[in-house]
Amino acid sequence: MESIKNYFSKLFKKMLIQLKRLQGTPYSIAAGFACGVAISFTPFIGFHLILAAITAWIIRGNIVSSAIGTLIGNPWTFPFIWIAVLSTGRFLLGNIATADHVNFVKIFESASKALLTLNFKNFGRDVWPIVFPMLIGCIPYYIISWFLSFKLIKITLDRLATRRAHRLNKKEKEDDCRTGE
Repeated sequence: MESIKNYFSKLFKKMLIQLKRLQGTPYSIAAGFACGVAISFTPFIGFHLILAAITAWIIRGNIVSSAIGTLIGNPWTFPFIWIAVLSTGRFLLGNIATADHVNFVKIFESASKALLTLNFKNFGRDVWPIVFPMLIGCIPYYIISWFLSFKLIKITLDRLATRRAHRLNKKEKEDDCRTGE
């Protein structure tokens, strides 16, 4: 359990370092990041970067920070995200009784094959019964994760900017004292 905690702590610190280096206002960086995080809760595997960039662009968020935000969805977190989103979707649709075992690898393979061959009959038969509840189930996670990650990053970036400004003012005062102004 400690290694998972360390993993997420290191992941957050790395993301924060990258976000601090980006050009833009705290709003645009936080909004872009939040778009990436929120998109990670959708079942559109393979399109997260594109969708995050589009949503960030629409709300005037930082597109690079949206890409960083998509890192929340990774091999460690996707299984938990998919199970939570599917279960929530089934609950919201009233299909709790159909909570059988789902082979996500098979579902995504079927989806890829159906889309590449434009075989929408197989997509509707094999994939849609899983993807539709996931689409419905991702909505609350999308909204909650967007607002939480936006607030967290915006507050953090604002605090870092305030600290930096304070340090610069302190340094200016020290320089003024040395030069006798």
